[in-house]
Amino acid sequence: MTSLQKGKQPSLAQLRAFVAVAEHLHFRDAAAAIGMSQPALSGAVSALEEALGVQLLERTTRRVLLSPAGERLAVRAKAVLEAVGELLEEAEAVQAPFTGVLRLGVIPTVAPYLLPTVLRLVHERYPDLDLQVHEEQTYSLVEGLAAGRLDVLLLAVPLGVPGVTELPLFDEDFVLVTPDDHRLGGRTDIPRDALRELHLLLLDEGHCLRDQALDICREAGRTDGAAVTTTAAGLSTLVQLVAGGLGVTLLPRTAVKVETGRNPSLATGYFADPAPSRRIALAMRTGAARQAEFEELAGALREALAPLPVRIVPADAP
Repeated sequence: MTSLQKGKQPSLAQLRAFVAVAEHLHFRDAAAAIGMSQPALSGAVSALEEALGVQLLERTTRRVLLSPAGERLAVRAKAVLEAVGELLEEAEAVQAPFTGVLRLGVIPTVAPYLLPTVLRLVHERYPDLDLQVHEEQTYSLVEGLAAGRLDVLLLAVPLGVPGVTELPLFDEDFVLVTPDDHRLGGRTDIPRDALRELHLLLLDEGHCLRDQALDICREAGRTDGAAVTTTAAGLSTLVQLVAGGLGVTLLPRTAVKVETGRNPSLATGYFADPAPSRRIALAMRTGAARQAEFEELAGALREALAPLPVRIVPADAP
């Protein structure tokens, strides 16, 4: 059993000294190259030989040669020092905010409408940030956050999930999208109780927007027996179904321009105050190492999203 196997470990200083000698084949030159005294250098190499249990150098009064073992291990030692250097560089980079990879999860009823603003913000303000976007439904995003697969989420809240901190960004109203000849199309004072008997088209199970819409309907006094047709996996399909006269639907205001702007068969109605609404936030793991960075990002997003038809929520809002 060698000395190394008994528990002695080579130090970085020993490896650095050995690599310097292997490169210069001269103790004085090697010591000068790494800023170490010649006796200290010689002692470090001897200690490394003892720790590894092999002779690395052949010493004579005139010159230094690498032993066969020394030639092989010099390559390994140099690789170790290079890897440590890379580790230190990476640690330094990690300390710099808004660098490296940021894995952002976004729900489907937010992604198409907010991502242009988010991507432009990141490109202009955080050019060293490698933003990776994952569009998934809420339950999958929350699982990914908990597992460490995702770093931060952009979605509707409240989630009510332990271990998740929500950084509110804005509130946005829901609007009613109808066929252009519908009696509620174009109105700006629709009472919530108008939802009681409408033929409402909703997203498939699993979308948080579906659950929010159903909650709004229940608050309006809608009974479980009123017609609710679930036929669409996305808002674009829902809007096309409305244009075809199959019913009406609820859209968040940020989606209205994209989804209805080019379709003359549609009309948009607005609810009387207080209109039904949803809150969008950034969500992160409570106590995340990058918490300060995410809080700064939330502040930048509030500024960038302010021109949209939303109500920005202050950082200290409950």
